[in-house]
Amino acid sequence: MHFWRGFLVFDIKRAGKRRILTGVGAAAVAGIAIGSFTLVGTANADAGQQAGKGRAKPTIVLEHGAFADASSWNGVISRLRADGYPVVAAANPLRGPHNDATALRSVLDHVKGPKILVGHSYGGSVISEAAANDPEVKGLVYVAAFLPAPGESALELTNKYPGSTLPDALDPVPVTGPDGTKGTDLYIQQDKFRHQFAADVPRNEAALAAATQRPIAQAALEEKATVAAWKTIPSWDIVTTQDLNIPASVQRFMAKRAHAQVTEVAASHSVAVSRPGIVTRVIEEAARATR
Repeated sequence: MHFWRGFLVFDIKRAGKRRILTGVGAAAVAGIAIGSFTLVGTANADAGQQAGKGRAKPTIVLEHGAFADASSWNGVISRLRADGYPVVAAANPLRGPHNDATALRSVLDHVKGPKILVGHSYGGSVISEAAANDPEVKGLVYVAAFLPAPGESALELTNKYPGSTLPDALDPVPVTGPDGTKGTDLYIQQDKFRHQFAADVPRNEAALAAATQRPIAQAALEEKATVAAWKTIPSWDIVTTQDLNIPASVQRFMAKRAHAQVTEVAASHSVAVSRPGIVTRVIEEAARATR
């Protein structure tokens, strides 16, 4: 069986489309995802008027990845709200890109007006499918995330270049679905969670995240993408250079292929928690550029 192998910014370097940021940031506070999605502010984009411009700000739709939940966006959400953006943090079932994209589209159908989709980690695979052929999705923001092309899986992309230490940190749990089918859910071992997933997050917060982590189906990481919305929708990408889940070399490969606007930051895989200010700034850049 194969397992899936701020907020102070001290320096900004620009090189073409790539921007490199180094620094440290305050971690996000914990929170709870309720029902099918967490709604912060209002899902009606009319509530987010640009001062002096009379045009609605887009709703920011956040999709978390494996081993996390919607509360991992809390530091980003609070900053977006303070800047007047409506925000929806969706609950990702983590069962497979097609299934999870269907769930996300039900949220998108409920949110009226223009939207920016943001995906962390495996959530990138989900927004890449959910946004396809949706004219109201104006931009895609990938945060330490997968940007699969049709025919590629998260597992395949992770193994494209060396560097991921995730396989040795996984805790596989056999599960039986409602229809009786057998499968495997993947967790990160709690005593390895901080080092593997959130090395730059305060120890007590990382411990809480380890205890509340959401498992992902192993099959979800093996499922191949069928569509790539980043081929037709403008994209932005935050590459995490200290990432032990998705190697930076893999992230750079995907971002370059997608012609994404790239920001590199010296952070762990949990960059939305450890560097919420940087993540917020990139999301708002995308929102401004697509209005």
